[in-house]
Amino acid sequence: MTAPAEPCRPVVVGVAPDTSKRMALAWAADEAALRQVPLQLVHAVTGPTGGYGNEAGDQVVKEAVAFAHARQPRVELSSLLAEGKPAWVLQEEAQDAAMVVLGSYHLSRVQEVFGPLSVALPVMAHARCPVVVVPEPEHLTQQPRYFVVGVDGSAHSAAAVDVASQEAALHGAVLRALYVRHPHRLGVLEELATEQECRSLLAETVAGRAESWPEVEVHHEVVTGHPVEELANASAHALGLVMGTRGLGGFTGMLLGSVSQGVLHYARCPVIAVPLPGQPAREHEYASAAR
Repeated sequence: MTAPAEPCRPVVVGVAPDTSKRMALAWAADEAALRQVPLQLVHAVTGPTGGYGNEAGDQVVKEAVAFAHARQPRVELSSLLAEGKPAWVLQEEAQDAAMVVLGSYHLSRVQEVFGPLSVALPVMAHARCPVVVVPEPEHLTQQPRYFVVGVDGSAHSAAAVDVASQEAALHGAVLRALYVRHPHRLGVLEELATEQECRSLLAETVAGRAESWPEVEVHHEVVTGHPVEELANASAHALGLVMGTRGLGGFTGMLLGSVSQGVLHYARCPVIAVPLPGQPAREHEYASAAR
């Protein structure tokens, strides 16, 4: 007997009430088209979805569906108008998603990062799939097109390399694998040894992906500095910046602490946060990072 086919996981995108904010929706529609998977549009309202108050939400969803269909007419679309806080609703929908896409306008003010309106951080902390935060307005890329992936030798960064390699293959882009090490006062020989150790760790983490994605050109880069600054600089003209949700060394607490907030604020391209497969961040870790 043939085993039943695994259901096709959709790209899930959070739809904002501000209809002028369309970069996340555009990115999600394009990604669904490249992956040849459905696109699910999710709009959450904090009040009841029934009665007169439902009309505004219905209109937001209809306009978003029309936009996505016009952009990618071959993508299968579905929509959900749900009652509840956006972060809670999207955490639930993330359980069966290939990835979740959000707009960075949710993080434009300090009170939105730390207060009840925060969306991206709690979704990242709980999702078992990649979570993408797309900035407004659109940024400029350059040729050859490229993705950046942050590598630190951890299992989480290895998972990020897998996703980054897939994204680079889908988009026909180069992959820049970046290891950021903190500056230290070292002698010449120590400096050379540390540099070589970092490059070896970087090469070891990236090794093996050529078999799955032979078309992807990979550049190994070791830089010295602060992770937020160096990753933000590398993101200036990138198609996307990919990182694990946790890490080691300079990336400790990445995307659940101060570094994560810095990257989300200063990155100039979509940020793709990748959890370790089957191991989303625990709730108390997010709570600690948000303090």
